[in-house]
Amino acid sequence: MEHMTSAPPPDEPRWLSDEEQRIWRAYLHATTLLEDHLDRQLQRDAGMPHIYYGLLVKLAQAPRRRMRMTELARDAKITRSRLSHAIARLERNGWVRREDCPSDKRGQNAVLTPAGTKVLERTAPGHVAAVRQALFDRLSPEQTDQLGEIMRVLAEGLQPPGEDADLPWLR
Repeated sequence: MEHMTSAPPPDEPRWLSDEEQRIWRAYLHATTLLEDHLDRQLQRDAGMPHIYYGLLVKLAQAPRRRMRMTELARDAKITRSRLSHAIARLERNGWVRREDCPSDKRGQNAVLTPAGTKVLERTAPGHVAAVRQALFDRLSPEQTDQLGEIMRVLAEGLQPPGEDADLPWLR
């Protein structure tokens, strides 16, 4: 006779197994160290945190080096208030300026300035080297492919469609 195990009651937490807990802690440890590594490199080389560098890159890649603030918040996966604070700091540095959106008088665009372009050009080689050294140089091509697929699956699951989703850029 087989031993039957019953599923936990629906209100009972699904605790992580020892292996799942080990993987979760390794993920948290690695992502915390990676973000700190990249922040320190960018603070040292450009006097800005990683999130600000990412905003400058998004603007550099946008048509006419400008984006609507709401679109920039969505692409950066941050709240509008955090974006507003970041853009204010980037404005003080002379790397970004705001302008009214011609198609929507309530909206604003963030625009990358020539000084912002220069700081990116100066900082990008060191940043790419830091990313490569911390991540890609440590993984085989197969692991790189697996990591990309895993991150895609996680992002899709955490970013539900719809305007009522609880996502940072909608707050």
